Amino acid sequence: MTSYERVVARSRAVATRSPDPSTLARVGLGAMVLLAGVHKLLAPEAWAVYVTDWLAPLLVVSPVVFMFVNGVLEVGFGLALLVDRFTAFASLVAAVSLTATVAYLLVVWVLSGRFGDVLARDVGLAALAWTVLVEALRDP
Repeated sequence: MTSYERVVARSRAVATRSPDPSTLARVGLGAMVLLAGVHKLLAPEAWAVYVTDWLAPLLVVSPVVFMFVNGVLEVGFGLALLVDRFTAFASLVAAVSLTATVAYLLVVWVLSGRFGDVLARDVGLAALAWTVLVEALRDP
């Protein structure tokens, strides 16, 4: 048996003992949403830098307050995902929010070249959120 084949065999053994992929996806999304929310509560100004000059006037509150309020909501939705309660609703909110964020970041990136790295990451996170939502809606 080659080294590669041994690695594949060990990996398969670990995979068979691992939680269901849908559980891993839900917990991963929940952890990300929760941690992002906590960080927004602790340092909303760090997140406010993503609000461009043309978006800021459209917000009802300052970008810092907007991010703080977002943080409160994200903590709740992240916890709901982690404990598998209201999973369809929490993942729907995450999916729609992340998709809107991707659309916004795409516009900013096209117009100014900014936030391309965040855009690339958020495309994957939005896909993860949609995946968790689809799985939650399939559960009986």
